[in-house]
Amino acid sequence: MSLYMEEEGAVTLSFDTEETAKIVTEAALNYIGCPYEAEINLLLTTNDEIREMNRMFRQIDKPTDVLSFPMLEYETPGDFSFVEEEAEAFNPESGELMLGDIVISKEKVLAQAEAYGHSPKREFAFLIAHSMLHLFGYDHMEEDERQVMEAKQREIMEKVQISR
Repeated sequence: MSLYMEEEGAVTLSFDTEETAKIVTEAALNYIGCPYEAEINLLLTTNDEIREMNRMFRQIDKPTDVLSFPMLEYETPGDFSFVEEEAEAFNPESGELMLGDIVISKEKVLAQAEAYGHSPKREFAFLIAHSMLHLFGYDHMEEDERQVMEAKQREIMEKVQISR
């Protein structure tokens, strides 16, 4: 697995964000049973930058905690059976499956950790797990989808043993 990470803005998180992101992305890939080596892009940014992206891509003019940009369109979430027919889904240089991009607001990580009474590392790990499920085609627009996604998030968080 390749994790390409960029960070912008003056706010810093007090733990190894790259190590935590790798642990959670690997756990999510293993949990969902992804049969390919995968590539994920992660941007840690500011409220101002994520607000602009949220406005541009979702027409919501406010900062959010995480944005996910999946590269694949799944008929069934977590089902990779169609991927081999999608040549553009693989990085021609590495052969890895390009899952997509994750963007996280570091300011939201800190604010939500405080609001929910847990550590910034736990909040960050949760947002990575949540976003990875989006990259696998899961969503939470309908109540039944939300319940499935929440259960999967819980199970991934249990696997990485980062608790509240």
